Amino acid sequence: MKTYDVTVIGGGPAGLAAAISAEKEGSRVLLVEREERLGGVLKQCIHDGFGVIRFGEKLSGCEYATRFIHEVQKSAVEISCLTFVSDIRKTASGFCLTLVKRSGLEDIETKSVVLATGCRERTARQVAIHGTRPAGVFTAGTAQYFLNVMGQLPGKKCVILGSGDIGLIMARRLTLEGSEVLGVYEAKSTPSGLMRNLSQCLHDFNIPLHLSQTVAEVHGDARVTGVTVAEVDENLRPVPGTGKYIDCDTLILSVGLIPENELAEKLGLALDMHTKGAVCDQKYMTLTDGVFSCGNALHVNDLADYVSESGEEAGRNAAHFASPERALIPVTAGKGFLYTVPQRLDTNALGEKTAFFFRAAEEREKTCVRLLLDGNEIMKKTYPHLRPPEMERLELDLSGYKYDNGSGLEFVMEELPS
Repeated sequence: MKTYDVTVIGGGPAGLAAAISAEKEGSRVLLVEREERLGGVLKQCIHDGFGVIRFGEKLSGCEYATRFIHEVQKSAVEISCLTFVSDIRKTASGFCLTLVKRSGLEDIETKSVVLATGCRERTARQVAIHGTRPAGVFTAGTAQYFLNVMGQLPGKKCVILGSGDIGLIMARRLTLEGSEVLGVYEAKSTPSGLMRNLSQCLHDFNIPLHLSQTVAEVHGDARVTGVTVAEVDENLRPVPGTGKYIDCDTLILSVGLIPENELAEKLGLALDMHTKGAVCDQKYMTLTDGVFSCGNALHVNDLADYVSESGEEAGRNAAHFASPERALIPVTAGKGFLYTVPQRLDTNALGEKTAFFFRAAEEREKTCVRLLLDGNEIMKKTYPHLRPPEMERLELDLSGYKYDNGSGLEFVMEELPS
């Protein structure tokens, strides 16, 4: 049986960064990817905006991924594509993974595991859209793959449900390729995408955005012939009598992402109900020693730069894993936060810098974010505005404080007068 120091599951931006980082620390690394090529979803992202933080320049998703792919190919990392992890088990010395490869089944042993499995898109059935099941209903990522990789136009007259970033980018992409985007419909009262994408993808192309409206029903037998859109109430349910029929041949869904955590569930990892990812400490180690989580498998990020950052840290820490005695204290978020990551702080492993990520639960104007240790303020920062689609990053030095067994960190929000 082959043995490794670190096994990284997932060959997207997080997994690539983790594998490179672990190998640089002297570990024997296996990188497992279920697709034929490395790069994850970035292989189909031909738009720019990637790498501004990490490389200081705007790259397409393909270019961003290629830089990491070239680096991992030059390293000693063992790469196994078209490989699925069908089972994962805790052992006395680490973990045993069952791999399904072209050559058959193979068991391997590894001291530590990095889960970089990314996320998947919600489908029409997961958002309870009624009607028939004709051809012409796509998730935004699938439509992007059809167009950018396969060179196939998904449809000519499109309605987009959801104003997430992938949906906004596809509205622009479809328009550039000759499709008519009839409108973007968002059930919430505020857009779900980044402001730059709202401006560059909708406003610049005169594509209408309809807030507090949703697709209530899909029409058509063999192919979509139209959809019914309706206004929604405070519970995001369609309001009777407000339906309006729109003639179209394609419905594209951009209604949210869910971290892929089937393997985490097999290991019995504690999951955060808000992020849908694993609960972890500042070193990206989950509550199960030796299992690390990073990238969109941990929580859905706005930028690939942050995905790579978490992967790099997870890989480095996985390489140095040696069953440490952790002293974990809780990190909680008060009213106004959607979530914070990490959810635990290992006070035995504090460095000079600890990075926290958070999202606001709703749009807020000028707001003060405070960090309390046992009720005492140790940090505060004022933001001119906060939006749920825009993740915030805080980097702090927490090494100089005294922590007891009952200690806890709490993030609190206070809205300030404009």
